[in-house]
Amino acid sequence: MRRIALVLALIPGALWSAEWQELRSADIRLALEGRKVSYASGAWQDFRASGRTLYKAGQDSWGYWRVQGDQYCSMWPPSDLWACYDLERNGDALRFVGQAGDVTEARYAD
Repeated sequence: MRRIALVLALIPGALWSAEWQELRSADIRLALEGRKVSYASGAWQDFRASGRTLYKAGQDSWGYWRVQGDQYCSMWPPSDLWACYDLERNGDALRFVGQAGDVTEARYAD
C-alpha cells in the first residue's frame, strides 16, 4: 500500500488534468443558458433564456430552470417544488450534484 501511495505522489500533476470546477451563480447561467446537453441515457435537455427547459427522453417534458444562490434549480410541473443542485464543469462535461451527493453527468450537445 505504501508503494502505491509513493507512486501516486510522484506522478506529475499534469496527469491529473480531470479537474472539476464548481460553478457559481453567474457562471451557472453562462454554462446553461441557450445550451443543450446530452446524458448517457440518451436523453437531452435544452435550457432556454426564458427560464423554460425541455427534457427529451422519448417524449417532451417541459419544466423551468433558474439560478438560485450558487445552484442550478429546476421545477417540473405539476409539482411546484424547486430542486437545486451544485453544478460542476470540466471542459465540455457537466456534473449536477444533488443535496444527497447524487451525481448526474452530461455533455454539451450543441
